[in-house]
Amino acid sequence: MAERVSYTEEAAELLRRLTELHGPLMFHQSGGCCDGSSPMCYPDGEFRTGAADIHLGDLAVDGLAEPVSFWMSRNQYEYWKHTHLTVDVVKGRGSGFSVEAPEGVRFLIRSRLFTDQESATLGLL
Repeated sequence: MAERVSYTEEAAELLRRLTELHGPLMFHQSGGCCDGSSPMCYPDGEFRTGAADIHLGDLAVDGLAEPVSFWMSRNQYEYWKHTHLTVDVVKGRGSGFSVEAPEGVRFLIRSRLFTDQESATLGLL
């Protein structure tokens, strides 16, 4: 089964730490203001999603009771729908409202195009 979004172990470690501080979490990838196209991490439900957003999947992180949902704006999805996204973390503060900002690190997306098999499984061909 093809997945649209995954995470690195470094991101998982940070998500576990942030969940202890903030409770269940969610991501939203807007491609808009603040930190550009960096994924923004919020306490679950704090960012309101709606018809203009697409739920790409849930990140089941070992050690967390609830998965971390990952959302993207529909407009941004049209550009990235053929791309697998990997949530990673790097040193340095972002300029958005994401909960990791005080930690001196920021989430970022690493991407690759889906293989033909993944594209077919996801109905993109």
